[in-house]
Amino acid sequence: MKIALFGASGTIGSRIAREALQRGHEVTAVSRDPAKLALVHPKLHKVQGDALDPASVTAAVLGQDAVISAFGPGHHGDPQDVVKAAKALVAGVKLGGVKRLLVVGGAGGLEVKPGLQLVDTREFPAAWKPIALAHRDALAAYRGADLDWTYLAPAALIQPGERTGSYRTGGDALLTDAKGESRISAEDFAAAMLDELEHPRHRRARFTAAY
Repeated sequence: MKIALFGASGTIGSRIAREALQRGHEVTAVSRDPAKLALVHPKLHKVQGDALDPASVTAAVLGQDAVISAFGPGHHGDPQDVVKAAKALVAGVKLGGVKRLLVVGGAGGLEVKPGLQLVDTREFPAAWKPIALAHRDALAAYRGADLDWTYLAPAALIQPGERTGSYRTGGDALLTDAKGESRISAEDFAAAMLDELEHPRHRRARFTAAY
């Protein structure tokens, strides 16, 4: 499968790139600065592109079978770029003739109990709130898109670790383990993303993955 991947140089995006390549897919990594992606592979193509520009998105996705976005504004970027990217991706992917769009989302919009989202709890860190709210707004943009989209929200804690190949999936509720913790490694999150791409079970929907 030919996959255009936005945000391939990031913590999650780089794991998605490796997972896709290990499964034999052909990956076109799209970023403003392709040199930032150190990964080298015969089936990896690095191209310059801008996830905030619909025309740039269109040019990057032409001829691809699917698009995955792991776009993030970075620690010093504008959280609202997440919303801008959502709108640009929806427009650009559609114009590029690609039907399948998978997106790395945020955990803040998941419910900890009916009617209460994680981002709205007292314990949610104030510093993370702007990006969490931006991811929530971005989901609304995908829900209104005329595309075969999927939004994968991580556990509350996602960080580099081990690829076990084992994880649980859920819908709109935050998943926790027996200790009440919500976590997943970036490697297993990438596996969940590629599993969804290869065997779709959440078309036009949000789902989450955690241990």
